[in-house]
Amino acid sequence: MAAANFLTPPEIAQAAVEAGVDKSRLSIDRLLLLGFLAGAFIAIGGLFDIRVTAGMPDSWGTIKLLVGGAVFPIGLILVVIAGAELLTGNMMTLPIAWHAGRISFGKVLNNWLWVLIGNFIGSLFVAYVLGVDAKMLTAAPWEKATIAIALAKVQLPFGATVASAIGCNWLVALAVWLAIGGRDVISKIVGIWFPIMAFVAIGFQHVVANMFFIPAGIFVGGHITWGQAFVELAGAFIGNLIGAWLFVATIYWLTYLRKPAAPAQEVTPAQRAASHS
Repeated sequence: MAAANFLTPPEIAQAAVEAGVDKSRLSIDRLLLLGFLAGAFIAIGGLFDIRVTAGMPDSWGTIKLLVGGAVFPIGLILVVIAGAELLTGNMMTLPIAWHAGRISFGKVLNNWLWVLIGNFIGSLFVAYVLGVDAKMLTAAPWEKATIAIALAKVQLPFGATVASAIGCNWLVALAVWLAIGGRDVISKIVGIWFPIMAFVAIGFQHVVANMFFIPAGIFVGGHITWGQAFVELAGAFIGNLIGAWLFVATIYWLTYLRKPAAPAQEVTPAQRAASHS
């Protein structure tokens, strides 16, 4: 029996399918607008992280990572509760709806394309308008921290980026999964908070967050090319897709939603004799 304020895992799986179906029906203009908001919300989480942690001494070590992880979840909280379309979450909800036979694969790709574009525009908006024009990232210690974060991301080998991004979106998709299971706002916030805090503190790669961090590093003077940025984003996209689709959507569909094969019927002696007659 489900707890009063939370769905059971099989109920979450079914609700995730319905969420994917609903998302597949959104028009292009809504996908772009809601995608813009999601990109901006995640970028605000990244901006919050830099503004809080940049001035902390390096001697604090992992405490600095934990603090950054603790503030970053504001982005996904806004996406889920205020309403927006985030590519990395949709890498779970659309595939599970497709596995369930409720939407076509074309619908999955259509959603991802327009949401990706919207996310990128929203991320760039925050990086430039709030980061540069508003002078939030252009002075010490934030400028140096922004460039260091961006450089660390583009200097990571491609294979390591993909592997890191798998871990990231495994956690992000689980955060969305838990949020779907929450029946009230507090349950949704708690469900989101800890998986997101974990991926940020660990240092995994998130394609939409990196749409903010890397351009922000470029905008404030980091020696990074747009070619490097797009290679990193491609690796993060691939890994994020694997993490959400394979490790969340596919496994939970197989576990809770796949219809079992019909049992083979035993052939009686009479039926066997009739078949030979």
